[in-house]
Amino acid sequence: MDEEILADQRELVELLESAGWTVTDAELSVYESPWEDDETPEASVTLSARKRYPDEDADEDNPFRVR
Repeated sequence: MDEEILADQRELVELLESAGWTVTDAELSVYESPWEDDETPEASVTLSARKRYPDEDADEDNPFRVR
């Protein structure tokens, strides 16, 4: 796999992490474009991330809160 594409994926993960997100999954697909006639590869990166937000108005008696 092309090192440049992997470096771009790492950069995207680092950007998310620097913004306080935790990356939980990364998927990288490299393919030839079905829309172009040349053989230049394209890449698609799918990242899943999570981030906790403090709940300042936590209501312990809320019946809709999952515990």
